[in-house]
Amino acid sequence: MEPRGWLMRLHLDGWLLAGILLLITTSLLVVYSASGGNMAVVERHGLRIALAFGGMVVMAQIPPHQLMRWAPWLFIAGLIMLVAVLITGTIGKGARRWLDLGIIRFQPSELMKLALPMFLAWLYAWQPLPPSWPRLLAGLAAIAMTAGLIVVQPDLGTSLLIAASGLFVLFFVGLSWKWIIGALGAVIAALPVIWHFMYDYQKQRVLTFLNPESDPLGAGYHIIQSKIAIGSGGVWGKGFLGSTQA
Repeated sequence: MEPRGWLMRLHLDGWLLAGILLLITTSLLVVYSASGGNMAVVERHGLRIALAFGGMVVMAQIPPHQLMRWAPWLFIAGLIMLVAVLITGTIGKGARRWLDLGIIRFQPSELMKLALPMFLAWLYAWQPLPPSWPRLLAGLAAIAMTAGLIVVQPDLGTSLLIAASGLFVLFFVGLSWKWIIGALGAVIAALPVIWHFMYDYQKQRVLTFLNPESDPLGAGYHIIQSKIAIGSGGVWGKGFLGSTQA
């Protein structure tokens, strides 16, 4: 069977698959070099890649119309689990982010990284674009609800990432640039208020990002190591297996 034939049978794009395999190969080499040739680290990384790759192949076999049918139910299930986290979730490092089901412990916020964009795509798939104001407000409400349930865990980073993924969908369905710029302006204007309500550890992360030398052995360690690596390796680096910072 020709390569193109089995790729079509598996519903995989050849160029996309080639790009993924190139990134995988590069990542394995980089991990091997950065770990000083530690094969145990490479094997763990490779196992995660294999599981993710298998998941990609499985998902590619599901017809798009079936995914569209599941989208609203997946989103509702995700919201229910986010509420369950706030009520019965497992606390770790001062945050309530995990659901413990006995045989598995996971973060529902990870599910929402997929569920929210799928739900928004489903929401706007049935209407002419750009969407009407009621539909647009419904999408914004879904984003706000999801991000709000995650930010109170607290998990500001994940909530911002998921909100951004939802806003990207709104942009692609025709949200005007003037509304995007206006929203960014409103967020910037509200930064003093946002800062007031941030947790101490979140404030510390921002301050450490601006001045990593204030905590060189703690939160600022990796930023400092990155600066040293760039300074010593320059644009082209020190070569394979020549890294001094990892």
